[in-house]
Amino acid sequence: MGLNGGTDTSTLNLQIYDGTRNLLPDGHDILIRIFDGNQKQVFVGDKTSSSIAFTSLPFYDNSADNFAVIISSSGYRQAGFTPVSLSPRLPARLDLMLLPQDPHFNFSSAAWVAIKSLLPFLANGLTDTAAEERYTDLMEERPPSLAALLNITTAMSQIFLPVGTPLDYLKQVLWDDSVAQDRFFAYADSKLIDQVRLAAAQGLFAPEVGPGFFHPGASASWKQVQFGEANVQLTFHEDQKAVIDGVACVLVEPDIDYYKDLLAHALLEVLPNKLTGGLTNPVEVYVLRWIAGRHAGVPEFNPPYILDT
Repeated sequence: MGLNGGTDTSTLNLQIYDGTRNLLPDGHDILIRIFDGNQKQVFVGDKTSSSIAFTSLPFYDNSADNFAVIISSSGYRQAGFTPVSLSPRLPARLDLMLLPQDPHFNFSSAAWVAIKSLLPFLANGLTDTAAEERYTDLMEERPPSLAALLNITTAMSQIFLPVGTPLDYLKQVLWDDSVAQDRFFAYADSKLIDQVRLAAAQGLFAPEVGPGFFHPGASASWKQVQFGEANVQLTFHEDQKAVIDGVACVLVEPDIDYYKDLLAHALLEVLPNKLTGGLTNPVEVYVLRWIAGRHAGVPEFNPPYILDT
């Protein structure tokens, strides 16, 4: 008999990873809590394995089958995900990432020699030496900003427009202070705007009403709607133009928000940041985007850095 008093139960296979995107080594004492869609706690307990099968979770055959899973461990940041839809017909899988409270940015895979071919727009308009100096300064002096840049460009490379990806249209970054820990500014081929409009018509993006409220000076903005969290937003400043390598360009401001819902974004992200002077944390974006991608079954979010101790 199932936990709900019926004969049907459901199975959840939970796997826990660390900031290197590998399974967390066994032996950590991890508190796991599972809630059904009615916010009733159906499991609470400690586990020491990174791969756990819960084989007797209740099945209700209604909205209560949208579960939430939260994990925590001493010295680590709490992680979780919802909704996880359970059914007796097929085991569900959930991959979560558990990070130390103070993770370290490991950029060993992001040396300039690799990045300049991966992201050529970073070097455009500069000598290779000057571009490498800017990049090295960013890595050494503002690692969260470099992490944000790598988060956003990796996510952009995984968005498929009618022609190419948004990353393909970037021509030249604005260095100096425009590369921040929550966004960057770059000139992009103006054709990107039409490509995003076409993608929006296909349901990949949603337009933001009044983009200048969140992005001063913006003329148009679209947010990816593929995931529940950590979607790419492309904001355009069409009054700032340039011709780069013979291509007509406009200024674009890519970023990644925690929340897809505009009200949640305003109340839970923008307003707290304004009150505290904080910015979107690239560590949180890294975790949210990775978990969302794993749950959606798309290619793994794999920026060229890891988080370790």
